[in-house]
Amino acid sequence: MNIEDLHQLFLNATAITTDTRTIVPGSIFFALKGPNFNGNHFATEALAKGANYAIIDEPPRASDNRLIVVENVLKTLQKLANFHRNYLGIPIIGLTGSNGKTTTKELIHDVLQTKFNVVATKGNLNNHIGVPLTLLSMNKTTEIGIVEMGANHQKEIAFLSEIAEPDFGYITNFGKAHLEGFGGVQGVIKGKSELYDYLRKTNGKTFLNTDDSMQVKQAKGLEFIEFNKEKIPLLSTIPFIKITFENTEILSNLIGAYNYTNIAAAVCIGHYFNVPIEGIKYGIENYTPSNNRSQIISKDGNTIILDAYNANPSSMKAALENFNATPGSNKQVILGDMFELGEDSALEHQAIVDLVESFDFNKVVLIGKAFSTTRVKNALLFDNFEAFKASEYSFPLNGTYLIKGSRGMALERILDLF
Repeated sequence: MNIEDLHQLFLNATAITTDTRTIVPGSIFFALKGPNFNGNHFATEALAKGANYAIIDEPPRASDNRLIVVENVLKTLQKLANFHRNYLGIPIIGLTGSNGKTTTKELIHDVLQTKFNVVATKGNLNNHIGVPLTLLSMNKTTEIGIVEMGANHQKEIAFLSEIAEPDFGYITNFGKAHLEGFGGVQGVIKGKSELYDYLRKTNGKTFLNTDDSMQVKQAKGLEFIEFNKEKIPLLSTIPFIKITFENTEILSNLIGAYNYTNIAAAVCIGHYFNVPIEGIKYGIENYTPSNNRSQIISKDGNTIILDAYNANPSSMKAALENFNATPGSNKQVILGDMFELGEDSALEHQAIVDLVESFDFNKVVLIGKAFSTTRVKNALLFDNFEAFKASEYSFPLNGTYLIKGSRGMALERILDLF
């Protein structure tokens, strides 16, 4: 079956699914494969649960004309998404970077949706499967699409850009994330800049933080829409980020100076698409962080900054500096290991230990194998979360806490120990 015919089936379907547990009547099931699963084995189950068709790439296990055999299911999903993207012909904003992608995406969405019908990447579905699913979640009522693109090695952003074909791009920053896969910081810069390379090749535009000299350098030769602290002044970072734009003060629900560029980018993009200042203000002020990203939680008399969705040396440093500058009593820091740092892991974990011990926090707790091998003067070390839990660590009342670590550490479990 060619892509045009498959696209027609898609237009008449209720949804695309890759998991038989989420089948809805009238959907199309794509039988993806992974290291530990083979969707082809569940194709007939998908049909029995109400799917109209199942796309497979192995000989069918039953005689059913609703089983559509293709050469490669994943590639077919990606080709269908690209075909659909061009069928819609709407503006697509591509978004990547080392830190702040998801927060920035959600801020942009909340600003633009005050004027447009906007579809954005859900959660962190930002890889070679998530990007196609995002594009296929758009329809003829969608006016602007926002596609978050994640990567942990070079050529990945280039590949995702070819699928999404963004008209506009924004790179949040270059940081020390996924160093193992990218081969160091220079590899990160090169890999993330593949979005700039695509936009340069296709005469696209980028939104550019001109206060960031490395972004300016990498975006050379591109048409850009700039923002900076002169155009969007930062009024305050304590306790929340406050900015001003077009003589209007905007008070966000986000902490940390590092979130300024996320907010400013959303303001810049909203302004470019002619969202009135009232809509920009409403979108920013009504965005509340969730899903363990810079959440502020009050529990049993304590104030907790929960930032346990992800961590790398750049974001860890920014969070610690912000926490140090934030007023609070009995300040306690609980940090978990940072993953995917490769041969730089020991050096980067020690640098974070040195930084945190340079501040005058009341108590510091470090959890994980990497932190446990560092040279520590005034911190409590635990090999893993279970060891920390078994220690029956005392949480003083009226404390101010920063909890941050990589996703694999799942430090949000600490909330249950208060």
